[in-house]
Amino acid sequence: MAADAGISPLQLPCAFSPKSRQYLALCAQDGRLRIWSTDSKTLHQEYVPSAHLSATCTCIAWGPCRTAKEGPTRKKRKSEAGHVEEKADLLAMGTAAGTVLIYSATKGALHCTLDGGHSGGVNCVHWHPEDNLLYSGSDDSNIIEWDLQTGKMRSKWKADRAAVTSLCVSHDGKLLLSAGQTIKMWDLDTKEVYRKFTGHSTAVTTLRFATTRPPDSNGLYFLSGAAHDRLLSVWQVREDGKDKNSVVSFTLTDEPQHIDLVTSNSKEEAVRLAVVCKDGQLHLFEHFLNGPCKKPLSPICTVQMSDTKDSPVPIPLLAAALGADSRTVLLAYGNHLQPVMERAEINTSERHVCLTRDVLTTLSLSMESIVSKVKTPIVNAKSKVLVPGLPGHQAPVKGTTQGSEKRKKDSDTKEMSIAERLGEIDLSTVSTEKGAPKGTASLLTDNFAVLLVQGLESNDANILNKVFQTRKDMVIKKTVARLPLPAVLPLVEEITKRLQGHPFMAALMVRWLKAVIMHHTSYLASLPDLVTQLGVLYHMIESRVKMFHKLTKLHGKLYLVMTQVATNDSSKTVTDVDRTAKLVYEEESSDEDEASGDEGLPDDDSDNWEEEEAKEETMEEDKEEQAADEEDENPDSRTESKANGEEDMENESEEE
Repeated sequence: MAADAGISPLQLPCAFSPKSRQYLALCAQDGRLRIWSTDSKTLHQEYVPSAHLSATCTCIAWGPCRTAKEGPTRKKRKSEAGHVEEKADLLAMGTAAGTVLIYSATKGALHCTLDGGHSGGVNCVHWHPEDNLLYSGSDDSNIIEWDLQTGKMRSKWKADRAAVTSLCVSHDGKLLLSAGQTIKMWDLDTKEVYRKFTGHSTAVTTLRFATTRPPDSNGLYFLSGAAHDRLLSVWQVREDGKDKNSVVSFTLTDEPQHIDLVTSNSKEEAVRLAVVCKDGQLHLFEHFLNGPCKKPLSPICTVQMSDTKDSPVPIPLLAAALGADSRTVLLAYGNHLQPVMERAEINTSERHVCLTRDVLTTLSLSMESIVSKVKTPIVNAKSKVLVPGLPGHQAPVKGTTQGSEKRKKDSDTKEMSIAERLGEIDLSTVSTEKGAPKGTASLLTDNFAVLLVQGLESNDANILNKVFQTRKDMVIKKTVARLPLPAVLPLVEEITKRLQGHPFMAALMVRWLKAVIMHHTSYLASLPDLVTQLGVLYHMIESRVKMFHKLTKLHGKLYLVMTQVATNDSSKTVTDVDRTAKLVYEEESSDEDEASGDEGLPDDDSDNWEEEEAKEETMEEDKEEQAADEEDENPDSRTESKANGEEDMENESEEE
C-alpha cells in the first residue's frame, strides 16, 4: 500500500516510502521538499519548486515501488535475471495552487506537472496500487483521476458539496474512499457511490483501509481520523448496508498527525496501528477486527521522547513506521528542517515508555559525517558570503589576519553543531548608526526573519526572546513581511501565548501582532477555520476591552483623589499673609476732621496729598474767574450780592 500524508492548517506533510522505508519525505515551512535516507540518516535529495512560496505543498504521497532504470543499462547475468530490485521512485505533491507535481527520486528531478484540473487547492493525493493512475481531491469538491503515462486528466467528477479533504484506494484497486465531513465509497469502474457513512463533525484528514478482504464478506474495514477529534473511528462495510455508524473507536491524546498500519488479511490476524498525534506522542494499537466494540480502545503502549537536560523538555515525534517485528518501530523526531531518524525497540508490555535522547549531539554527529569534506575558505574582513535562508539574506564573515590563523594540514578540524552556531550569532553587535552601510538594515531584518522561523520550528525560547526584544517598528514590519506563509499562524499562536504573560511583554507583543495583521490579513482570511485558530486571541482581547471602561473610571477617580491630596499638602505650606494696611484714606467731613486727619497721615504719603490740594486750588481759581466774568456782565447782581453779603455778616456778628 502506498504511504500518503495529508496536511491540516498546522500540520506539515511527512511520509515514509513504502515497503523498505528507505526514505522519509518532508515538506518544511520554506516550501522545499527534502528526502532523507533512513539508513545513513543524512539528506538524500532536496528539491525547490518554482512556486514554493506562493503555492506551498499541502500533501505528499509515495507511489508504488517499481523497477527504476538508473544510468545506462548493462547486460545482466543469469543469476541476476530473476532478482529485480524494486525501489520507491515517484512522489506526488499537491499544492495550494491546484497543481500536482510528480517528483522522481531516482532522477532527482521533476518528472511531470499535472495542472489545469482543479480550481482550488489540492488537499489530498493517492496512488492506484497497480496502474499508473493518481487520484487528487481539492477544495473545489472534485476528484480527478490522472493518467501518469500521458500526464493528462482521465476523468473528473463531483464528490461532495464541500471540499474533499482525504482519499484512499483499496488494495485491489476497485474501491475509492473520499471524505469531506461525510465519507463516501466509490466504485472506480462506474464512478458511482457504493456506500455512504456518517463521518465526523469536522473535516476528515485520514482514511486507511484496515483489511484486504472483499466487501461482500462483511470483513472489509477502514478507519478515519478528523481534525480536532481525539478518536480514530473504524467502519465496517456490511453486506446488508447497515453500516452508517462506526463499530470501533481508538482513543488518542490529540488529533492524529501521522498514521501507519499493518493490514489484516484474515480474522485471525490483528491490525497493528501506529499513530503520531499533534502533541508529539506515539500510540501503538493492536486489535482483532471482528464486529462492533462498544467501549473505546486504549493504546497498548504510549511512547514519548525527551532530552537529557536536568529539566527534561519533550521532543516531538514527527512520524513513525511499523517494522516486520511487533517491537521494532522506525521513528522520526525533532523538527522538519533537520529530523532525526532511529530504529527503536519498544517494550510494548509497558503502557508508557519515555525515550531520552540528546538531539544536539545526534545532529552534530550527522552534520560532521555530511560536511567533513567541505573546506571553509579564508576570507578578509571586507567579504560578504551568501548564506542559505530567505532571498537576499546576508551574513558577515569574520576575516582572519594573514599569518595569524593559518590552517594546518595535520590539525584535527571539528565542525560546530547547529546550537553552537546559533549561539555565536550576536544580533546586538549590528550597528544601526548613521555611518553604517545601507545593507545593515536588510541584514538585521534577514537575520531576524531566519531566526524567527527557526525559533518557531524548534520552539526555542532563547531564540524567540532574542527576536521579540526589539522595539523598532521598522525592523518588526520588515521581519514580518519576510516571513513565509506557513510560519504566520505559529507566530500568531506564539504572540497569543506571550500576550497572556507579563504586561511588559504584552506591550512588545502588541507591536508584532499589529504588523502581522497589517501584512498577512489576506492569508489569515483565507484559512477555513480561522475562528477556532484565533479564538483564544479574540476572547483575550475582548475581555481586556471590557475591563478598559472600568479601568478608565478608576483612573479618573484616583486622579481626583491624588489632586485633592496634593492641593491639601500645598495649602499647608503657604505662609501667613501680613494683614496690616499700608495706606488708609478717610474722606474730609469738616475742618476738625481735616485737622485730625492731617495728624494721622504718615509722612511718607504727603506727596500724594499735596498733588490733590494743588488740584483743588486750581479748581477754586477757575470758579473765581468764572464768577468775576459774570459780575462784569451783570453789575446789578454784584450790588445784590454785596447787600446779601453785608446782611450775612450782620447775622454772623449777632450770633456771636
